[in-house]
Parts: sequence; C-alpha cells; structure tokens
Amino acid sequence: MTNKRYLIETWGCQMNEHDSEKISGILRSLGYKEAENRNNADLIIFNTCLVRENAELKVYGNIGELKRLKRKNKDLTVAICGCMMQKKEVRDVIREKYKQVDIIFGTHNIHKLPELLENYRQSDNMLIDVWEDSGEIIEQIPTKRKYDYKAFLNIMYGCNNFCTYCIVPYTRGREKSRNPEEILKEVNRLAKEGFKEITLLGQNVNSYGKTLNSKMTFAELLRKINEVDGIKRIRFMTSHPKDLSDELIYAIRDCENICKHIHLPFQAGSNKILKLMNRKYTKEQYLDLMYKIRQEIPEIAITTDIIVGFPNETEKDFEETLDVVRKSRFDSAFTFLYSVREGTPAAKMENQIPDKVKHERFQKLLDTLHPISYENNKRTIGKTFDVLVEGVSKNDDTMYTGRTGTNKLVHFKANEEFIGKIVNVKINSVKTWSLQGEIVD
Repeated sequence: MTNKRYLIETWGCQMNEHDSEKISGILRSLGYKEAENRNNADLIIFNTCLVRENAELKVYGNIGELKRLKRKNKDLTVAICGCMMQKKEVRDVIREKYKQVDIIFGTHNIHKLPELLENYRQSDNMLIDVWEDSGEIIEQIPTKRKYDYKAFLNIMYGCNNFCTYCIVPYTRGREKSRNPEEILKEVNRLAKEGFKEITLLGQNVNSYGKTLNSKMTFAELLRKINEVDGIKRIRFMTSHPKDLSDELIYAIRDCENICKHIHLPFQAGSNKILKLMNRKYTKEQYLDLMYKIRQEIPEIAITTDIIVGFPNETEKDFEETLDVVRKSRFDSAFTFLYSVREGTPAAKMENQIPDKVKHERFQKLLDTLHPISYENNKRTIGKTFDVLVEGVSKNDDTMYTGRTGTNKLVHFKANEEFIGKIVNVKINSVKTWSLQGEIVD
C-alpha cells in the first residue's frame, strides 16, 4: 500500500469520463488517495480526447505547465492516456518535446496501469505502452464512481461506422459488445449500492449485440435492465439513425424506467453531404424516423449533433440542414464547426470551407435553433416533473440543479439533503437552456 495521492484531469466525452472512473478505482485499489490539486499530487494523469481540436490544444498547454511542477517535485509522476495517445504522430510529439511526461498509455490497456507504474519505477525512463486493440473486453475493473446516485456503464466499445470526419474508430477500435450477463450483474450491483440512474454508453448503442455469439438486441437489453429493482432511470447514448429500430422505439415507449429522451445526431441535412460523411441514411429517412418517434412517444425530448462547414458544403446544402432543424424542432443540439482531424478521410477532401463562411453559417444555425429550444421549454411552464437533484448550481450558489427524465436542466431552491433524491418540481419560468421551478409535494 502507498500514501501517495493522484489527480486525474479528463477531456472529452462520457466514455472518457467513465475511463477516468476506472483509472481512479485502480489507483484506489493500490492505496492511492485523491489529491485536491496538482500541487499536492504525486501522480497526475491526463485522460485525453482527439475528437475536437480544442481539446487537443488544451492538453498540450496543460502538459507544458507541468514542467514547473516537475522541477518543484522530483518524485512527481506524469502519465497521459486516452484517445490522443492512440495516434502515433501525437506520441512522437510528446516523446520529443515534453520530457516531463513519464508514462503514455492508450484506451485499450487501462487495466495494465499497475504494471505500467511498477515498470516505470524500475526503469525511470519514459514508458510508452499503447495497444492498437484490446482483443477482448476486460471485465470487473475496479471503478470509483464520481457520484453515488448516478453511474455510467459501458455496454460496448469501439465503432464500425467510419464516418469520414471521425477519428473514433481509429482510437477506440472496432465494435465489441459486452455480454448481457456481465452488464446485468453490474446493473444489479449498482442498484444494491443505491444508484438511481444509469447511463448506458457506446459509440453506437443501437448496434449493441451484433458481435455476440448469442444475439441480443439493444431493445431486448433495455427491457431486461428495466426489470431491475432500484434503478429508477435508464439513459443511453449515442444512437445512430441508421440502426434505430421500431423495436427500440417501442421499448422506450413501453418501459417505465427508460427516460423519454433520445440523442439522435443527424449532422447534416443535405443528402450529398451525408453521403460524403458516410452516414448511411438520407434526410428523408431521418425525418421519417423523427415522425415515428414522436408519434409513438409524444412526450419525448430529442437532442442532436450538427456539423457546420463540412467540405463541399454549399449554401443550398446548409439550407437543407436548417430545414431539418425547423421540421424536427430539437430540444437542444451540440453544434460544431467542422475541424480537420488528420487521419480521417474528410481531412483529404477538396473544397474545404473557409473559416469566415463556417462562422456565418454557424451563427445562422444558432439563430434558428435557439428560438425553437425556448419555445419547447415554454411548454413546460405550470407542469410538474420528477427531477433527480444533482447539487448546487454552477451559476448561482443559492440554487440547486437537477434534470428531468427528458434531460432538461432545472434550477430550484433546496439543500444538500436533497442531493441524490428524486423530487417533484413545478416549473415557473424558463430560459433557452434551462427551467426554473419549486419543489412541491
């Protein structure tokens, strides 16, 4: 055992957040305790993201700042892991320019961290151990959950879609589904420990089960999880439109504990651009899917991802995107300016869009999205929702926040005794991104 302290800093998606929970669990099993900040840490780990350029630049900036800490604390160990490390060019840059880094590992060998730490102690040279693929899913890795009332849970790893703008298949590997027995064991364990909400994670949860010997669909898995006593809310992300089945729509409709919210990225409205993105559906198919979901589940909230300025996007193509937004009436959207990710097919495409044009289109997109989000929120005024209380508001320390089953953020008066509980909140006023209300009996 050790008295050493660790600090993990995470960039990226929920998958990265959950990986950090596993890293934290492994370190605690070795006797480490969590440090309050970088200055009192003996081990600093950066868990990195390669999907967005901004996240990558932040990582390099933060690695540079660690040089000062290494001078002050000769025993400080610095490790970097995550998606950035799966790219050889990134590893080469770090090896050449950032001598303060001690250990580099990837997305597939988190479970080897104890061995990596021991090997580094014995050699005292920069240690690089990145696997191209894990080959098999490693179960029962110790996990230190960030919260004690809601939890992330991987049901699958990797991606087979190869969208032309996305680096994920190259950093997370090919698609692999966990055995349903292992997933259900973990869900039951979380229920016994008092967790009320779980979020099932996968790059494309709709294709869950395709790599299993005994086939099980995602909808079938959801129905089984819905039967577990104690779990009050089941969320999942992310869904790919090409694999969203009627069976899944019916499962969301029928199962009491499945939250009535779906995140369904459409990315672009032009069929020409969708084909260049390798998304494998058309605008018309996406809109038909939206209609079907809303017909079966009228109360559902639908959110999405949209990319602006993909190579070869014309004004006419962009207008097709705005048309999908107007017709779909999303509750909210993650919106992105297309950024070149080296190693993806889109990075080599001709007719890259100038930044000025991207920004102009991006503003038009926001001007279309925001009024729709606000109008959707206005419909909640006077209604009462079940809200899972998550803690003090980041913007106003006199208020607490939580989310509805439809994933809308709500602010209300409460105290710390309510954290982790599901309460009834009546909505009194709304903004574009949030609701405000009061707890009622």
